[in-house]
Amino acid sequence: MKKIFTSSIGKKLVMGFTGVFLISFLIVHCYINALVFLPNGIEKYLAAGHFMGTNFIVRTMEVGLMAGIILHIVQGLMLTVQNRSKRPVAYNVAPGNKSSKWYSRSMGLLGTLILLFLVLHLTHFWMPNRYEQHFGTGHEINLYEKMELVFQNPWIVLVYVLGCISLAWHLIHGFWSAFQTLGLYTPKYAALIKGIGMAFSIIVPLIFIAMPVAFHFGWLPPSSSYVPAH
Repeated sequence: MKKIFTSSIGKKLVMGFTGVFLISFLIVHCYINALVFLPNGIEKYLAAGHFMGTNFIVRTMEVGLMAGIILHIVQGLMLTVQNRSKRPVAYNVAPGNKSSKWYSRSMGLLGTLILLFLVLHLTHFWMPNRYEQHFGTGHEINLYEKMELVFQNPWIVLVYVLGCISLAWHLIHGFWSAFQTLGLYTPKYAALIKGIGMAFSIIVPLIFIAMPVAFHFGWLPPSSSYVPAH
């Protein structure tokens, strides 16, 4: 059991399993975010947010999600350090993209940028929401209204955009790498997995980017226009 967290193969397996788990989370999170662009988007988004914030199963999975994110980041950084320690002396001539793409060599850096973006995101939305539920009114906050307020700040929007771009580059390598580590990246399905991975790595971050940008420029209905049904 100890080798799972200490050996190179063990770390890669943990990265693969947690990577697939986080990909599934991104799909759900992306779907909920995209609801704001649909007709009656405010109502649909708030209903989905209410379900995610009050459902016992989802709330339980949050614990596993947070543990998975932390484990994925820690193991990724450990792998980066381990790989660099195997070659303490750098190449005289860097091979560049001839041996691997720059984003596959920069997973540690991209992961760190995503971590900083994630901390900012949790501070803006998840933490205030959970605080209000447990120590405030007992109800979740209006996340649509909260986003409308937060994304008025152009610097915050810029950080979110850069974080999502980092996520895109991270996913381009991480998507197929996770399947490869778990033995699912076979020659028969290699082209299919790479194609799905590339589409996923572009579409999902773009949807995440679209939300703060749309709020900032006023392309979405204002929260004041929403009248809850009684």
